[in-house]
Amino acid sequence: MEFPIISYSTVPFVLFAFVLSVANGQPLFPAMFIFGDSIVDAGNNNILSTIIKADFPPYGRDFINQKPTGRFCNGKLALDSTAEILGFTEYPLAYLSKEAKGKKLLIGANFASASSGYHESTAKLYNTISLTKQMENYKEYQNKLVKIVGKSNASSLISAGIYFICSGSSDFLLNYYINPFLHLANTPDQFSDILIESYASFIQDLYRLGARKIGVTSLPPLGCLPAAITIFGSAGSNDCVAKLNTNAVSFNNKLNHASKRLQRKLSGLNLVVFDIYQPLYNLVTKPAENGFAEARKACCGTGLLETSILCNELAIGTCANASEYVFWDAFHPSEAANKIIAHGLYTTGISLVY
Repeated sequence: MEFPIISYSTVPFVLFAFVLSVANGQPLFPAMFIFGDSIVDAGNNNILSTIIKADFPPYGRDFINQKPTGRFCNGKLALDSTAEILGFTEYPLAYLSKEAKGKKLLIGANFASASSGYHESTAKLYNTISLTKQMENYKEYQNKLVKIVGKSNASSLISAGIYFICSGSSDFLLNYYINPFLHLANTPDQFSDILIESYASFIQDLYRLGARKIGVTSLPPLGCLPAAITIFGSAGSNDCVAKLNTNAVSFNNKLNHASKRLQRKLSGLNLVVFDIYQPLYNLVTKPAENGFAEARKACCGTGLLETSILCNELAIGTCANASEYVFWDAFHPSEAANKIIAHGLYTTGISLVY
């Protein structure tokens, strides 16, 4: 896979800037704006009529105050840890939450919705918030921001803020692979092209609205997720599903090339692809070397299939120590894995700082 290569010789300079930033009580960016799916959803699905939720125990059992927030994790998401690394003392709130108002919007907002994707039909299948609707919410946010700080200050915050997009996994796992209308009409390669076209349009829309520093995550190794092995793997096999990983790698290469084209096309745009495929693949294939005891099964329930409403307090077999597991539920990494992924995001995203 081709991803931006960041020289580690630049790390000391960025760390120095980070230390100065924290010393002055200021994050490296004035605001964070987050779009995408369950990997980054901080609770927008809580108010929706959907089965794709995580606002109940045992979700959040290792988070602040040991309470569920709607995050699909036992604790912090990778972007929560990334926000801390960047110097934020608070996480951008889920935009649809009651708390997301007034001055709390000055550090940005989280628009992500679990089970959404680049393909419009993905969110419709689960009654969640499509990227198109997330963009509409972002426009609404901008209008609110102008009323709070004025047009000039709002424009400055918008252009200096950092934007994160994490999408595509649900398009494949929760739509394409199980939806005959899609997989009979399109090869995986053709479906990837459709998603990439949607991605390019989304980036251009963000750019027109003032975004200049954007990071987008690659697909993870889809075939290594516990639920994917259970559903799509060979009977009795605990190995990653090669076909799914091949499709993810193909998509990621297309994503990288499309991102390079967009950066050349859009003046002043700083667009970085964050590779989460290889870091997570390393954790899954070499768990012991990374401090984990289990990578095939998730912590919640049997660890083979449970996620969302199936990952609940009555789920039999939930582990006592999630930090020993790469995955919290059958689709999502544990907080311990997310912390490792977050440090990789920060290293790759150095070029967004300056």
